[in-house]
Parts: sequence; C-alpha cells; structure tokens
Amino acid sequence: MMIDEHAAARLQAIGLTAAMRHHIECLETEPDAPFLLRVTEVQRDALTLHDGLAEHAARALPALLAERAEHDGLAVGDWVFASRNRLGEWWVHVRVPPLAQLARRHHDGRDKVTRAVIVSNMDTVLLVMGLDHDFNLRRLERYLALVRLSDAQAVVVLTKADLCEPARVAQRLREAAEALPPDITTVAVNAHTDEPRQVLAPWLGPGHTLVLVGSSGAGKSTLTNALLGEQRQDTGANRLDDSRGRHTTTSRSLHVVPGGACIIDTPGLRTLRLDADAHTLGGVFEDIGRLSLQCRFRDCRHDREPGCAVREEAAPERLRNFQKLQREMQRDAMSALQRKAERAVWKARGKAARARDKAKREPG
Repeated sequence: MMIDEHAAARLQAIGLTAAMRHHIECLETEPDAPFLLRVTEVQRDALTLHDGLAEHAARALPALLAERAEHDGLAVGDWVFASRNRLGEWWVHVRVPPLAQLARRHHDGRDKVTRAVIVSNMDTVLLVMGLDHDFNLRRLERYLALVRLSDAQAVVVLTKADLCEPARVAQRLREAAEALPPDITTVAVNAHTDEPRQVLAPWLGPGHTLVLVGSSGAGKSTLTNALLGEQRQDTGANRLDDSRGRHTTTSRSLHVVPGGACIIDTPGLRTLRLDADAHTLGGVFEDIGRLSLQCRFRDCRHDREPGCAVREEAAPERLRNFQKLQREMQRDAMSALQRKAERAVWKARGKAARARDKAKREPG
C-alpha cells in the first residue's frame, strides 16, 4: 500500500518514521481497511486510535483478536489498518508487524510463562529513576537489558533533582556512568520546570517516539507533563517517609508533544522478567560476554572455576545480577513438568536439611 505525501505528513505527527513508511509500503498483501491509524491506548478489548488529526474509539475484529491471542496482543504504539461501518464505528482489521517492541515475560497463574508486549514501535526508551530511595543500579541494569533486547535507544533520566543536594546528584550521575556502558546518556532533571524539554530536546524531534519506563513513583507522569508542557497525566504527591511518588498511571497511553514527538507513558513495572534466552542475555551484558572468552574453561559458570576472567575483572554486583537473570532465563525456558520436578527436588532437599538439623539437636 502506497502512502501519499499528504497522509505521510499528517501521520508523522503521531510517529510515522521513514522506516515505518517503507515497511508499510512493502507489505505483501493489500489490506481491506483503507485507513492507517496508530493505537494510542488499549483498555481490554477497547482501543483508541489516532489518525494524525484526532482520536477515535475503536475495537478489533474478532478474527484479529483470535490471531493476536496466539502470539501477542495489540499494544500502544502499534500501526493498524481500520475502517468505519455505517454506524460510524471504527473497527481494526490488520495490525502492521512492528519494527520494535518492548516486551517481558510473566506467569499467567497456571505455572505457564507468557509474553506480554509493553509498547510497540518506539525509537527511544527513557529509563526513569528517582534520585531518592528509588535509585538502584541493579534494577537499572535490568531495565537496560530490556531495552537492548528491543533494539531501541536508551537514555537514563534521573528525576527529582530538586529534592537532592547538587553533590548527591553529581555522585549519582558518576555511579550510573560507571555501571552503564559508555554509549548510554544519563541526565538528571527537575521535572517541575522546563529543564526536561531542554535537556531531552535531541530526542523530541518530529516523528520520534519515546516511551517512559520505570518503577511506580519514579516520576514518569510528572516528566511526561513537563515534556508536554501541560498537566495531562495525573500525578500524586510524594510520600513523607521516603519521598517516593504515589502510583497514579494505570494504563499505557500515547501523547503528542508540541514539537512533533510522541511520548508513551507506562504504569510502574512491579516485576520485570526479560523476554530473552541465555544466549541473547550474553549479548546484552557485552563486558561479561567479552571477558568470558578469556576464561580457562569454555563452559565456565563464573562461580568458583579456576582461571575465570569474568570473576577477576567484572564488578561483583554486576556479575551477580547477570547470573540472577541467567537463572530466570533458564527457568522460563522450562516446561511446566520440569518446573514441577525442580520444586520437588528442592522440597526434598529442604526436608532432608530439616531432618539433619533435628537429629543434631536431639540428645545422643
């Protein structure tokens, strides 16, 4: 399907890039639905679409929902083809395969690991972390691994600079720079001023899509409002005991910045299991992957093996975080029966340990 220049200019306002335009025009099949729109919000089976001029309530056709249920559902940031019926209702027919996705894994309550898409078709991910008690380098590494797997660009934004002394802000910036790869930009901002728009201006160009990711209360909604230049997202006051913000955002939503970029605000991530395997994880932790080639043993686990280059060179905290993520990857790759068998082994070991402790306490 060819996109004319007038439509392309209109759709650029909601994030249509040259790469996505070429991607859509190279689709093998011509969609039945005539209109190209972008998903700006998802609420169960209800969608909000944007045509570059206005938003429209919509729903997906049952056939599309059934197809997506086998893979992954529609997400904010997706491009779709839709049409209006005689009643003026919008229906989504086709989802354009995304060029980039931010996804994680989670358990569905039946000991089954499923894939959940957070957002689609983003160019830059702003990793938002507060300079207060929210600051955690190990969590930041995990967030960065999530971004690396999506092939998007990452920028670390440390919020609440107004609540910290300048010396503390400088210290946090140094700690982040030492823990993260050199190609990652890290900035500290006061989101209650115009500072975020000035500092993040290089990523706010026309057609650029940013997504904010971080824990609850990190200041994502406040930062979104600062970039939009208006109070559009609800925010909560900081708690008095630890200065953490309150959880206010409950769904993902896309907003258009006056300068031409698009921002997707997301709820705080309570848990984050990476959508990757052990091999891919090694590519995310480039330093550990590079050092592992110098280990004496090819199958070195970087634990107690002699001649381990990783244990000698890598920061202990970073190595422990890498190994923790590896264990998660391996467990997610197990079947339900394998996980059940693993639990049985650990239960048996625990029972045996308790029996030994009891025998030691009993008088001889």
